[in-house]
Amino acid sequence: MAKGIRRYLGPVDPVARALTWATVAASLSKGVFFSVSVLFFTRVAGFTATTVGYGLTIAGAAAVGAALGAGYLARTFGARRVLLAVTVGQGLALASYLLVRTPSAFVIVACAAVGQQAMQRTALATMIAESFTGRDRVEVRARLRVVTNVSIAAGTALAAVALAIGTTPAYVLAMLTTSALLLVSAFPLSRVRGIAEPVDGPQRRARGRSPFLDRTYLVATCLYAVMTMQFGMLTVGVPLWVAGWTKAPTVTVPALLALNTVIVSLLQVRAARGANTLHSAGRAVAQAGTLLAVACGLYAAAAHGAVAAMVVALTLATIAHSFAEILAEAGGWTLAFELADPANAGAYQGVNQTGMAVGSMLAPLVVTTTAIEHGTAGWAALAALFLVTGLATLRLVRRQAGLRCMR
Repeated sequence: MAKGIRRYLGPVDPVARALTWATVAASLSKGVFFSVSVLFFTRVAGFTATTVGYGLTIAGAAAVGAALGAGYLARTFGARRVLLAVTVGQGLALASYLLVRTPSAFVIVACAAVGQQAMQRTALATMIAESFTGRDRVEVRARLRVVTNVSIAAGTALAAVALAIGTTPAYVLAMLTTSALLLVSAFPLSRVRGIAEPVDGPQRRARGRSPFLDRTYLVATCLYAVMTMQFGMLTVGVPLWVAGWTKAPTVTVPALLALNTVIVSLLQVRAARGANTLHSAGRAVAQAGTLLAVACGLYAAAAHGAVAAMVVALTLATIAHSFAEILAEAGGWTLAFELADPANAGAYQGVNQTGMAVGSMLAPLVVTTTAIEHGTAGWAALAALFLVTGLATLRLVRRQAGLRCMR
Protein backbone atom coordinates (compact mmCIF):
# COMPACT_ATOMS: atom_id res chain seq x y z
CA MET A 1 0.00 0.00 0.00
CA ALA A 2 2.74 2.45 1.01
CA LYS A 3 4.73 1.62 -2.12
CA GLY A 4 1.67 2.28 -4.27
CA ILE A 5 1.10 5.66 -2.62
CA ARG A 6 4.74 6.62 -3.13
CA ARG A 7 4.50 5.61 -6.80
CA TYR A 8 1.61 8.04 -7.29
CA LEU A 9 2.83 10.93 -5.12
CA GLY A 10 6.58 10.70 -5.67
CA PRO A 11 7.35 9.90 -9.29
CA VAL A 12 11.03 10.08 -10.21
CA ASP A 13 10.55 12.51 -13.09
CA PRO A 14 10.63 16.07 -11.70
CA VAL A 15 7.92 17.35 -14.06
CA ALA A 16 5.58 14.49 -13.17
CA ARG A 17 6.29 15.06 -9.48
CA ALA A 18 5.53 18.79 -9.73
CA LEU A 19 2.30 18.13 -11.64
CA THR A 20 1.30 15.49 -9.08
CA TRP A 21 1.63 17.75 -6.06
CA ALA A 22 0.03 20.66 -7.89
CA THR A 23 -2.87 18.35 -8.75
CA VAL A 24 -3.24 17.22 -5.13
CA ALA A 25 -3.66 20.79 -3.86
CA ALA A 26 -5.85 21.93 -6.78
CA SER A 27 -8.13 18.90 -6.48
CA LEU A 28 -8.53 19.34 -2.73
CA SER A 29 -9.68 22.85 -3.62
CA LYS A 30 -12.19 21.46 -6.12
CA GLY A 31 -13.58 18.99 -3.59
CA VAL A 32 -14.25 21.78 -1.09
CA PHE A 33 -15.63 24.12 -3.76
CA PHE A 34 -18.00 21.55 -5.30
CA SER A 35 -19.47 20.85 -1.88
CA VAL A 36 -19.99 24.35 -0.49
CA SER A 37 -20.07 26.82 -3.39
CA VAL A 38 -23.75 26.64 -4.36
CA LEU A 39 -24.85 26.89 -0.74
CA PHE A 40 -22.47 29.81 -0.21
CA PHE A 41 -23.85 31.61 -3.27
CA THR A 42 -27.48 31.16 -2.17
CA ARG A 43 -27.34 31.22 1.65
CA VAL A 44 -24.46 33.63 2.30
CA ALA A 45 -24.09 35.79 -0.82
CA GLY A 46 -27.88 35.91 -1.20
CA PHE A 47 -28.21 35.04 -4.90
CA THR A 48 -31.20 33.10 -6.19
CA ALA A 49 -30.71 29.63 -7.60
CA THR A 50 -31.74 30.99 -11.01
CA THR A 51 -29.04 33.66 -10.88
CA VAL A 52 -26.43 31.08 -9.95
CA GLY A 53 -27.59 28.74 -12.72
CA TYR A 54 -27.53 31.40 -15.43
CA GLY A 55 -24.24 32.81 -14.20
CA LEU A 56 -22.49 29.45 -14.29
CA THR A 57 -23.99 28.70 -17.72
CA ILE A 58 -22.58 31.95 -19.11
CA ALA A 59 -19.25 31.12 -17.48
CA GLY A 60 -19.31 27.68 -19.11
CA ALA A 61 -19.79 29.30 -22.50
CA ALA A 62 -16.86 31.64 -21.84
CA ALA A 63 -14.73 28.64 -20.89
CA VAL A 64 -15.08 27.24 -24.42
CA GLY A 65 -13.15 30.16 -25.90
CA ALA A 66 -10.74 30.26 -22.98
CA ALA A 67 -9.76 26.61 -23.47
CA LEU A 68 -8.96 27.29 -27.11
CA GLY A 69 -7.05 30.49 -26.47
CA ALA A 70 -4.89 28.85 -23.81
CA GLY A 71 -3.39 26.55 -26.42
CA TYR A 72 -2.07 29.47 -28.44
CA LEU A 73 -0.82 31.23 -25.31
CA ALA A 74 1.04 28.05 -24.34
CA ARG A 75 2.67 27.99 -27.76
CA THR A 76 3.90 31.56 -27.32
CA PHE A 77 4.82 31.74 -23.65
CA GLY A 78 5.26 28.06 -22.73
CA ALA A 79 2.73 25.70 -21.18
CA ARG A 80 4.22 25.86 -17.68
CA ARG A 81 4.06 29.63 -17.55
CA VAL A 82 0.46 29.67 -18.72
CA LEU A 83 -0.49 26.93 -16.24
CA LEU A 84 1.19 28.81 -13.42
CA ALA A 85 -0.45 32.14 -14.32
CA VAL A 86 -4.00 30.83 -14.67
CA THR A 87 -3.69 28.73 -11.50
CA VAL A 88 -2.83 31.86 -9.51
CA GLY A 89 -5.52 33.77 -11.39
CA GLN A 90 -8.19 31.21 -10.60
CA GLY A 91 -7.18 31.21 -6.95
CA LEU A 92 -7.68 34.97 -6.83
CA ALA A 93 -10.99 34.65 -8.69
CA LEU A 94 -12.29 32.16 -6.12
CA ALA A 95 -11.37 34.59 -3.34
CA SER A 96 -13.24 37.32 -5.23
CA TYR A 97 -16.49 35.38 -4.85
CA LEU A 98 -16.47 36.63 -1.25
CA LEU A 99 -16.74 40.23 -2.48
CA VAL A 100 -19.51 39.98 -5.08
CA ARG A 101 -22.84 41.57 -4.19
CA THR A 102 -24.64 41.95 -7.54
CA PRO A 103 -25.60 39.41 -10.24
CA SER A 104 -23.44 41.14 -12.84
CA ALA A 105 -20.40 40.98 -10.55
CA PHE A 106 -21.13 37.31 -9.91
CA VAL A 107 -21.18 36.58 -13.65
CA ILE A 108 -17.87 38.42 -14.18
CA VAL A 109 -16.12 36.54 -11.38
CA ALA A 110 -17.64 33.23 -12.49
CA CYS A 111 -16.37 33.78 -16.04
CA ALA A 112 -12.90 34.50 -14.66
CA ALA A 113 -12.90 31.43 -12.40
CA VAL A 114 -14.42 28.92 -14.82
CA GLY A 115 -12.55 30.32 -17.81
CA GLN A 116 -9.18 30.02 -16.10
CA GLN A 117 -10.05 26.51 -14.97
CA ALA A 118 -10.57 25.61 -18.65
CA MET A 119 -7.25 27.25 -19.49
CA GLN A 120 -5.60 25.15 -16.79
CA ARG A 121 -6.77 21.96 -18.48
CA THR A 122 -5.40 23.05 -21.85
CA ALA A 123 -2.07 24.15 -20.39
CA LEU A 124 -1.76 20.92 -18.42
CA ALA A 125 -2.44 18.76 -21.48
CA THR A 126 0.08 20.80 -23.49
CA MET A 127 2.69 20.52 -20.76
CA ILE A 128 2.27 16.73 -20.70
CA ALA A 129 2.40 16.56 -24.51
CA GLU A 130 5.65 18.56 -24.61
CA SER A 131 7.33 16.98 -21.56
CA PHE A 132 6.69 13.28 -22.25
CA THR A 133 6.50 10.96 -25.23
CA GLY A 134 4.59 7.88 -26.34
CA ARG A 135 3.08 5.73 -23.62
CA ASP A 136 4.47 7.91 -20.84
CA ARG A 137 2.14 10.78 -21.77
CA VAL A 138 -1.03 8.74 -21.36
CA GLU A 139 0.18 7.03 -18.19
CA VAL A 140 1.14 10.34 -16.57
CA ARG A 141 -2.28 11.71 -17.39
CA ALA A 142 -3.97 8.59 -16.02
CA ARG A 143 -2.02 8.83 -12.76
CA LEU A 144 -2.94 12.50 -12.43
CA ARG A 145 -6.59 11.59 -12.91
CA VAL A 146 -6.39 9.06 -10.10
CA VAL A 147 -4.75 11.66 -7.86
CA THR A 148 -7.48 14.11 -8.88
CA ASN A 149 -10.33 11.77 -7.94
CA VAL A 150 -8.86 10.79 -4.59
CA SER A 151 -8.01 14.40 -3.69
CA ILE A 152 -11.47 15.65 -4.66
CA ALA A 153 -12.96 13.00 -2.36
CA ALA A 154 -10.67 14.18 0.44
CA GLY A 155 -11.69 17.79 -0.23
CA THR A 156 -15.33 16.79 -0.02
CA ALA A 157 -14.64 15.28 3.40
CA LEU A 158 -13.02 18.57 4.50
CA ALA A 159 -16.05 20.50 3.29
CA ALA A 160 -18.32 18.29 5.39
CA VAL A 161 -17.00 20.11 8.47
CA ALA A 162 -18.20 23.47 7.15
CA LEU A 163 -21.52 21.98 6.08
CA ALA A 164 -22.01 20.43 9.52
CA ILE A 165 -21.35 23.78 11.24
CA GLY A 166 -23.55 25.60 8.73
CA THR A 167 -22.73 29.16 9.80
CA THR A 168 -21.69 32.10 7.64
CA PRO A 169 -18.11 32.16 9.02
CA ALA A 170 -17.80 28.43 8.27
CA TYR A 171 -18.85 28.94 4.65
CA VAL A 172 -16.53 31.94 4.27
CA LEU A 173 -13.61 29.97 5.70
CA ALA A 174 -14.35 27.08 3.33
CA MET A 175 -14.34 29.43 0.32
CA LEU A 176 -11.09 30.99 1.48
CA THR A 177 -9.67 27.48 1.77
CA THR A 178 -10.49 26.78 -1.88
CA SER A 179 -8.56 29.88 -2.91
CA ALA A 180 -5.60 29.16 -0.62
CA LEU A 181 -5.26 25.57 -1.84
CA LEU A 182 -5.15 26.73 -5.46
CA LEU A 183 -2.44 29.26 -4.66
CA VAL A 184 -0.50 26.50 -2.88
CA SER A 185 -0.83 24.31 -6.00
CA ALA A 186 1.09 26.95 -7.96
CA PHE A 187 4.20 26.51 -5.80
CA PRO A 188 5.42 23.16 -7.27
CA LEU A 189 4.79 24.53 -10.77
CA SER A 190 6.96 27.56 -10.05
CA ARG A 191 9.91 25.38 -9.05
CA VAL A 192 9.94 22.80 -11.85
CA ARG A 193 12.68 23.25 -14.42
CA GLY A 194 13.86 21.59 -17.60
CA ILE A 195 10.81 22.29 -19.76
CA ALA A 196 11.35 23.76 -23.20
CA GLU A 197 9.79 27.24 -23.25
CA PRO A 198 10.71 30.76 -24.32
CA VAL A 199 13.14 32.24 -21.81
CA ASP A 200 13.52 35.81 -23.06
CA GLY A 201 9.92 36.76 -23.67
CA PRO A 202 7.52 35.66 -26.39
CA GLN A 203 9.21 34.08 -29.38
CA ARG A 204 7.91 32.61 -32.56
CA ARG A 205 8.05 28.83 -32.56
CA ALA A 206 7.88 26.47 -35.47
CA ARG A 207 4.28 26.79 -36.51
CA GLY A 208 3.44 23.24 -37.46
CA ARG A 209 0.04 22.44 -38.91
CA SER A 210 -3.06 24.30 -37.78
CA PRO A 211 -5.58 22.01 -36.04
CA PHE A 212 -8.35 23.90 -37.87
CA LEU A 213 -7.01 22.53 -41.15
CA ASP A 214 -6.75 18.99 -39.77
CA ARG A 215 -10.11 17.44 -40.57
CA THR A 216 -9.29 14.16 -38.82
CA TYR A 217 -8.43 15.95 -35.58
CA LEU A 218 -11.53 18.12 -35.74
CA VAL A 219 -13.78 15.09 -36.24
CA ALA A 220 -12.02 13.26 -33.39
CA THR A 221 -12.56 16.32 -31.18
CA CYS A 222 -16.28 16.45 -32.00
CA LEU A 223 -16.64 12.76 -31.18
CA TYR A 224 -14.72 13.28 -27.93
CA ALA A 225 -17.08 16.15 -27.05
CA VAL A 226 -20.04 13.78 -27.34
CA MET A 227 -18.35 11.14 -25.19
CA THR A 228 -17.61 13.69 -22.46
CA MET A 229 -21.36 14.16 -21.98
CA GLN A 230 -21.19 10.97 -19.93
CA PHE A 231 -19.88 13.05 -17.01
CA GLY A 232 -23.01 15.19 -17.04
CA MET A 233 -25.10 12.03 -17.30
CA LEU A 234 -23.57 10.79 -14.04
CA THR A 235 -23.45 14.02 -12.05
CA VAL A 236 -26.68 15.65 -13.30
CA GLY A 237 -28.79 12.97 -14.95
CA VAL A 238 -28.47 10.17 -12.41
CA PRO A 239 -29.34 12.28 -9.32
CA LEU A 240 -32.39 13.72 -11.11
CA TRP A 241 -33.38 10.26 -12.34
CA VAL A 242 -33.09 8.65 -8.92
CA ALA A 243 -35.07 11.44 -7.25
CA GLY A 244 -37.77 11.87 -9.88
CA TRP A 245 -38.26 8.50 -11.57
CA THR A 246 -37.30 5.81 -9.05
CA LYS A 247 -38.23 4.90 -5.48
CA ALA A 248 -34.61 4.32 -4.49
CA PRO A 249 -33.56 6.24 -1.35
CA THR A 250 -31.73 9.51 -2.00
CA VAL A 251 -28.67 8.18 -0.15
CA THR A 252 -28.21 5.95 -3.20
CA VAL A 253 -26.85 8.93 -5.17
CA PRO A 254 -23.71 9.63 -3.11
CA ALA A 255 -23.14 5.89 -2.84
CA LEU A 256 -23.18 5.57 -6.64
CA LEU A 257 -20.80 8.52 -7.03
CA ALA A 258 -18.47 6.98 -4.45
CA LEU A 259 -18.56 3.67 -6.32
CA ASN A 260 -17.61 5.49 -9.52
CA THR A 261 -14.70 7.23 -7.77
CA VAL A 262 -13.36 3.93 -6.41
CA ILE A 263 -13.52 2.14 -9.77
CA VAL A 264 -11.86 5.01 -11.63
CA SER A 265 -9.14 5.37 -9.00
CA LEU A 266 -8.29 1.68 -9.04
CA LEU A 267 -8.43 1.00 -12.78
CA GLN A 268 -7.68 4.20 -14.71
CA VAL A 269 -3.92 3.61 -15.01
CA ARG A 270 -4.42 0.01 -16.13
CA ALA A 271 -6.92 1.15 -18.76
CA ALA A 272 -4.44 3.77 -19.99
CA ARG A 273 -1.75 1.14 -20.46
CA GLY A 274 -4.13 -0.87 -22.62
CA ALA A 275 -5.03 2.08 -24.86
CA ASN A 276 -1.68 3.63 -25.70
CA THR A 277 -1.68 3.13 -29.49
CA LEU A 278 -4.05 4.40 -32.17
CA HIS A 279 -5.59 0.95 -32.71
CA SER A 280 -6.06 0.18 -29.02
CA ALA A 281 -7.37 3.69 -28.32
CA GLY A 282 -10.01 3.35 -31.02
CA ARG A 283 -11.10 -0.01 -29.63
CA ALA A 284 -11.24 1.44 -26.11
CA VAL A 285 -13.55 4.27 -27.15
CA ALA A 286 -15.77 1.84 -29.09
CA GLN A 287 -15.99 -0.41 -26.04
CA ALA A 288 -16.81 2.64 -23.94
CA GLY A 289 -19.68 3.54 -26.27
CA THR A 290 -21.06 0.02 -25.97
CA LEU A 291 -20.80 0.04 -22.17
CA LEU A 292 -22.49 3.45 -21.98
CA ALA A 293 -25.35 2.08 -24.05
CA VAL A 294 -25.65 -0.83 -21.60
CA ALA A 295 -25.54 1.62 -18.68
CA CYS A 296 -28.34 3.69 -20.21
CA GLY A 297 -30.49 0.57 -20.49
CA LEU A 298 -29.85 -0.31 -16.85
CA TYR A 299 -30.59 3.24 -15.67
CA ALA A 300 -33.89 3.05 -17.55
CA ALA A 301 -34.68 -0.34 -15.97
CA ALA A 302 -34.18 1.19 -12.50
CA ALA A 303 -37.52 2.96 -12.85
CA HIS A 304 -39.38 -0.34 -12.57
CA GLY A 305 -39.78 -3.06 -9.97
CA ALA A 306 -39.18 -3.22 -6.25
CA VAL A 307 -36.85 -0.78 -4.47
CA ALA A 308 -34.19 -3.47 -4.06
CA ALA A 309 -34.30 -4.21 -7.80
CA MET A 310 -33.98 -0.50 -8.54
CA VAL A 311 -30.89 -0.20 -6.37
CA VAL A 312 -29.33 -3.27 -8.02
CA ALA A 313 -30.03 -1.87 -11.50
CA LEU A 314 -28.55 1.51 -10.55
CA THR A 315 -25.46 -0.18 -9.11
CA LEU A 316 -24.90 -2.30 -12.22
CA ALA A 317 -25.46 0.76 -14.41
CA THR A 318 -22.87 2.73 -12.45
CA ILE A 319 -20.35 -0.09 -12.75
CA ALA A 320 -20.83 -0.23 -16.53
CA HIS A 321 -20.72 3.56 -16.69
CA SER A 322 -17.49 3.69 -14.66
CA PHE A 323 -15.72 1.14 -16.88
CA ALA A 324 -16.90 3.12 -19.91
CA GLU A 325 -15.52 6.30 -18.38
CA ILE A 326 -12.00 4.97 -17.85
CA LEU A 327 -11.91 3.43 -21.33
CA ALA A 328 -13.22 6.57 -23.03
CA GLU A 329 -10.76 8.80 -21.20
CA ALA A 330 -7.78 6.53 -21.85
CA GLY A 331 -8.62 6.24 -25.53
CA GLY A 332 -9.42 9.95 -25.82
CA TRP A 333 -6.08 10.99 -24.30
CA THR A 334 -4.13 8.79 -26.70
CA LEU A 335 -6.02 10.10 -29.72
CA ALA A 336 -5.55 13.70 -28.56
CA PHE A 337 -1.78 13.17 -28.37
CA GLU A 338 -1.16 10.79 -31.28
CA LEU A 339 -3.32 12.58 -33.88
CA ALA A 340 -1.81 15.99 -33.06
CA ASP A 341 1.08 17.67 -34.82
CA PRO A 342 3.84 17.76 -32.15
CA ALA A 343 5.17 20.99 -33.67
CA ASN A 344 1.94 22.74 -32.64
CA ALA A 345 1.00 20.86 -29.47
CA GLY A 346 -0.53 23.86 -27.69
CA ALA A 347 -3.01 24.68 -30.45
CA TYR A 348 -4.00 21.03 -30.88
CA GLN A 349 -4.54 20.48 -27.16
CA GLY A 350 -6.49 23.73 -27.04
CA VAL A 351 -8.87 22.41 -29.69
CA ASN A 352 -9.20 19.10 -27.84
CA GLN A 353 -9.99 20.81 -24.53
CA THR A 354 -12.45 23.08 -26.33
CA GLY A 355 -14.31 19.93 -27.36
CA MET A 356 -14.43 18.85 -23.74
CA ALA A 357 -15.69 22.29 -22.68
CA VAL A 358 -18.47 22.18 -25.29
CA GLY A 359 -19.48 18.68 -24.22
CA SER A 360 -19.54 19.70 -20.56
CA MET A 361 -21.60 22.78 -21.36
CA LEU A 362 -24.20 20.85 -23.40
CA ALA A 363 -24.39 17.74 -21.22
CA PRO A 364 -26.97 18.98 -18.68
CA LEU A 365 -29.27 20.20 -21.46
CA VAL A 366 -28.93 17.01 -23.52
CA VAL A 367 -29.43 14.67 -20.57
CA THR A 368 -32.42 16.52 -19.11
CA THR A 369 -34.20 16.89 -22.46
CA THR A 370 -33.81 13.19 -23.22
CA ALA A 371 -33.72 10.84 -20.23
CA ILE A 372 -35.21 13.10 -17.55
CA GLU A 373 -38.07 14.41 -19.71
CA HIS A 374 -38.88 11.28 -21.71
CA GLY A 375 -37.83 8.38 -19.49
CA THR A 376 -37.03 5.11 -21.22
CA ALA A 377 -37.26 6.62 -24.71
CA GLY A 378 -34.80 9.32 -23.69
CA TRP A 379 -32.36 6.75 -22.28
CA ALA A 380 -32.64 4.84 -25.57
CA ALA A 381 -31.71 7.99 -27.46
CA LEU A 382 -28.66 8.53 -25.25
CA ALA A 383 -27.67 4.88 -25.64
CA ALA A 384 -27.80 5.20 -29.43
CA LEU A 385 -25.82 8.46 -29.31
CA PHE A 386 -22.96 6.95 -27.29
CA LEU A 387 -22.91 3.70 -29.27
CA VAL A 388 -22.74 5.48 -32.63
CA THR A 389 -20.06 7.85 -31.32
CA GLY A 390 -17.87 4.99 -30.11
CA LEU A 391 -18.16 3.09 -33.38
CA ALA A 392 -17.53 6.26 -35.40
CA THR A 393 -14.35 6.88 -33.41
CA LEU A 394 -13.14 3.35 -34.16
CA ARG A 395 -13.85 3.83 -37.87
CA LEU A 396 -12.01 7.15 -37.88
CA VAL A 397 -8.96 5.58 -36.23
CA ARG A 398 -8.88 2.67 -38.65
CA ARG A 399 -9.11 5.06 -41.58
CA GLN A 400 -6.29 7.22 -40.21
CA ALA A 401 -4.12 4.18 -39.51
CA GLY A 402 -4.67 3.01 -43.08
CA LEU A 403 -3.64 6.39 -44.46
CA ARG A 404 -0.45 6.32 -42.38
CA CYS A 405 0.41 2.87 -43.70
CA MET A 406 0.03 4.15 -47.28
CA ARG A 407 2.49 7.01 -46.74
